[in-house]
Amino acid sequence: MPWPWPMPDDHSFRALWDEPQHHDEDVRLAALVAQRLSADWTTRRQQITVMVQNSVVILTGLVGSAETRRAASELAWDVEGVVDVCNALRLANTRRSRR
Repeated sequence: MPWPWPMPDDHSFRALWDEPQHHDEDVRLAALVAQRLSADWTTRRQQITVMVQNSVVILTGLVGSAETRRAASELAWDVEGVVDVCNALRLANTRRSRR
């Protein structure tokens, strides 16, 4: 007689539909932030990548000035539902001179 395999007590085995719905919210927030960045004249033509994890916006890429970097961060913060912004944008025109 086969014995049924018991489910683990720590709930490490869960069906896919039992997963938290954070993914859908993160996708929504990423779309809203990207839309704001593409609509603003300061950040419109910049190379900015938007990622969201657990409602935290992560901005990466290259921008032309420190003002643009700051503006991108402020635009991301203005989106309702964003809990934090990690601004990892780099300035495109900063190069070290070689001697």
